[in-house]
Amino acid sequence: MIKAKEDKINYKKYKQGAFLKNSELYEKLSNRLIGLEALEGFKEEKSLTTHLEEKGVSRRDFMKWAAAMTAMLALPSSFSPLIAKAATLSDRLPIIWLHMAECTGCSESLLRTDAPTIDSLIFDYISLEYHETLMAASGWQAEHNLETAIEKYKGRYILMVEGGIPTGENASFLTIGGHGKTGEQSAIEASNNALAIFAIGTCSAFGGIQAAHPNPTGAQALSKVTDKHVINVPGCPPSEKNIVGTLLHYILYGTLPALDAYNRPKWAYGLRIHDLCERRGHFDAGEFVEEFGDEGAKQGYCLYKVGCKGPYTFNNCSKNKFNSHMSWPIQAGHGCIGCSEPNFWDTMGPLEEPLANRLYNTIFKGLGADATADKIGVGLLTLTGIGIAAHAAISKYKNPKDSQGE
Repeated sequence: MIKAKEDKINYKKYKQGAFLKNSELYEKLSNRLIGLEALEGFKEEKSLTTHLEEKGVSRRDFMKWAAAMTAMLALPSSFSPLIAKAATLSDRLPIIWLHMAECTGCSESLLRTDAPTIDSLIFDYISLEYHETLMAASGWQAEHNLETAIEKYKGRYILMVEGGIPTGENASFLTIGGHGKTGEQSAIEASNNALAIFAIGTCSAFGGIQAAHPNPTGAQALSKVTDKHVINVPGCPPSEKNIVGTLLHYILYGTLPALDAYNRPKWAYGLRIHDLCERRGHFDAGEFVEEFGDEGAKQGYCLYKVGCKGPYTFNNCSKNKFNSHMSWPIQAGHGCIGCSEPNFWDTMGPLEEPLANRLYNTIFKGLGADATADKIGVGLLTLTGIGIAAHAAISKYKNPKDSQGE
């Protein structure tokens, strides 16, 4: 009885403390947005609300989106109005988006043309000063636009870079414009004058396929060519919500988000695909797809044995999904390929075979994914990996489904 009363008192104190802490944060973020609101917007023709209404997005839909984004950023639901306001102030920060060695898939993920999401419509609205795929200018005019934007908004713009960057003696593999400037030079110059820097996609964050062995162009991550701090938003491609969410976090706080050891925002990359997977129950039950097209595949069993790298990959794909939130690879029947992890082309392949005992020769022997999430140590991760492989192997001989008729 006494213990129950003590627990009730402690819980009440906890709730009061949490309320005070949230109130302080709410006031801090409100003041930040008031300061931004005082700045002149770079978009003069219309407000975001008008822009969304013209595209058929109601105020109700916008607030539902704000509530979902609030939850993604791990903020209390009462903060939804702040998220909505931050989005309407997104034209206060000019953005320069550079393309390096890439396929433009990250831009495609964000700027949908068939069924635009609110996230992509926001990027139509923000002050996007330079984006080679979207801008009308080309040739010397494009070069002039970039140089002008860097000079005009020096120290005030957000730099977003898509693609790996050929470096050193191989830098000329990516040469831009009539002046013969390399991608490496452009990235360094733009980084030196940026207020904040985001590496969008795995190629920019970690080098991507361009940096895979034998890496003939000497491609490197953006963080390797600048001494400025870089926030990595990996994925091949990352979801549009992770891109916009990272931007909104910066608008809200004016500071970097909590990052893991690979400089990924923890709110987006804090949990493994395996932790959030819709097929996790089948893994726990020892029900695995043995080969594509078998009965297990038709029943939606776990894809670990056919190469799913979900146990070693940190991302929120199952929550965000792709193509207007319609589906994601595991839902469609193919395992995760680990695309948001460093050097995944070299460490995660072959893509349709399990890592199993090859764990000792991968990046996880050093600074492992679980260590990145600050959950468990590297040694324990290795044991976890062995446990996953062993669990899958044992299930081949002893499947719970098989023993039901005994």
